[in-house]
Amino acid sequence: MDRQNWAQEAAAKIKHKMYIVAGRNRHNIPYTTKDGKFDDWSGDRITWWTNGFWGGIMWQLYHATGKELYREIALENEEKLDANLMLAGGMDHDSGFRWLPTAVADYRITGSKDSFNRGMLAANDMAGRFNPMGRFIRAWNDNGDGSKAGWAIIDCMMNLPLLYWAYNETKDPRYLQIAVMHADTARKYFIREDGSSNHIVAFDPVTGEYADTFGGQGYAKGSSWTRGQAWALYGFTLSYLHTGNESYLNTAKSVANYFISNIPENGLIPVDFRQPADCTLEDSTASAIAACGLLEIAKALEQRDELSLTESRIYRNTAQKLLTSLYENRCCWDDNCDHILEKCTAAFHDKEHEFSIIYGDYFFIEAVWKLTGQELFIW
Repeated sequence: MDRQNWAQEAAAKIKHKMYIVAGRNRHNIPYTTKDGKFDDWSGDRITWWTNGFWGGIMWQLYHATGKELYREIALENEEKLDANLMLAGGMDHDSGFRWLPTAVADYRITGSKDSFNRGMLAANDMAGRFNPMGRFIRAWNDNGDGSKAGWAIIDCMMNLPLLYWAYNETKDPRYLQIAVMHADTARKYFIREDGSSNHIVAFDPVTGEYADTFGGQGYAKGSSWTRGQAWALYGFTLSYLHTGNESYLNTAKSVANYFISNIPENGLIPVDFRQPADCTLEDSTASAIAACGLLEIAKALEQRDELSLTESRIYRNTAQKLLTSLYENRCCWDDNCDHILEKCTAAFHDKEHEFSIIYGDYFFIEAVWKLTGQELFIW
């Protein structure tokens, strides 16, 4: 398959299909599909962590096509999330996932003061989750008993760009300091020597001392949940892009090298690289997210010396392999079916596996846009 032609072909298919899909889902905020039709997580499920990705898809499509329908849907998604901003118990470490693809994307395109305000409210809440003793951003909430007060997760690396954005806009160094301290803690306690990553690390919330690790959404403690690997790969790359700190790029490369060494021959990614040999469960979202990170690592290396250029080709070619494997085997282009990416899995031990998930579609589109020069960079 011609590497460039497949991406242009995929981009055309995305534009054709998504205009139809957007039109019949313009008032929804989808998470997955039921019988091929998007569900809606507005209303009493508005605080769900994935609720910014539909808006992100709309802004990516608006940026690439200029079609007003996408802007209108993105604005409605952004405004609906105000209910989340006003609910303290619904705020968590995933503020970047909800407000970078919506309010911050809107602000970057239109300069909207309301969108800037939303982005800053989300950034301030995220900064308020910082534990200064452990130098980490607390992940999930609990029932008020403090049982998860010391928990941090690798996913948070992808949310740090909200703080980098707040710093760039205000020049208040607190946002940058918190993001960098969390990234340094994650580099020390999440990333193992072989480049694999823990999902959850627990610290003593009072003293900040390391306490334990948990398997989280992967197969088991000490295993290698692939979406967590992808969050780490892309997340440390983003921290490098925002700070210029070479240690973050080196960490991203270490995670990327581990990821590459474990890719199956068919290019389709399992839920956990260390799941039992007889388990065939896949997670296409891990593949799409990792591809985005690999392309950004390649871009960062391409302007350096000849050795770095050779290295960059490995990352770019691997991203192409992951994406073409998805394109050829795990994409649905039927206009009557709302999702694109198939065989996505949220967590290894969930009852349901291999269904469509909205962030899978988002990151697949982002990766295709990177290859075709149409991306709105929202991170």
